[in-house]
Amino acid sequence: MKFITGKYKTFWGPYQIAELLKCVGVKEDTYDKVGEWLSETWVNTLTQWYYKNHGDQKVKVEISPWDTWSMDHTLGHIVLPMLRQLKATKHGAPFVKPEDVPEHLRPTVEAKSDGSTDDTHFERWDWVLDEMIFAFESLYNEWEAQFTSGTHDMLTIPINYAGDIVDEKDAVLFRWEEGPNNTYKIDFEGMKVYSARVQNGFQLFGTYFQNLWD
Repeated sequence: MKFITGKYKTFWGPYQIAELLKCVGVKEDTYDKVGEWLSETWVNTLTQWYYKNHGDQKVKVEISPWDTWSMDHTLGHIVLPMLRQLKATKHGAPFVKPEDVPEHLRPTVEAKSDGSTDDTHFERWDWVLDEMIFAFESLYNEWEAQFTSGTHDMLTIPINYAGDIVDEKDAVLFRWEEGPNNTYKIDFEGMKVYSARVQNGFQLFGTYFQNLWD
């Protein structure tokens, strides 16, 4: 896969052009008036047309056949560092539904109509981003290993179709049994809890996909 994006294009309109006059000592109130005058001329029409037709961000994507063999892992390599950067550089937070976060992060009063936020508004978004990051990290960190312990000691027992133990040369099947030194254990309950958190992180990613902005 190749994924290349360019910077967003800077819009140059009448006011931005007029602002260049400050470079030659023109005062702000003067170039503001020039910008206002230019906005009523063909200059405004031309700049709007140019930005509409040439102002898009340049994006180039090339997909190889193997990119979709494990598409979740392929996308994770892109999504994970983007989520980390978004958390580090974000300048705001969207509305997060109270039921999507732990109880201690839920607002104690309803949001006011004036657009103000409660004292955990931004903490809720940080928590959601952390859970998304946790989920995508799970694609690569082999997390299942932390729920296993001990050493394998398994015996291969030769048997016939009836399940009776026979000499290996007469065996038609083999049965596994724990050996005397087997101490291998799996914490299935712990794996279940961890897996549920991972799945919730992916669900949050889908729920708040359109809120992933800086």
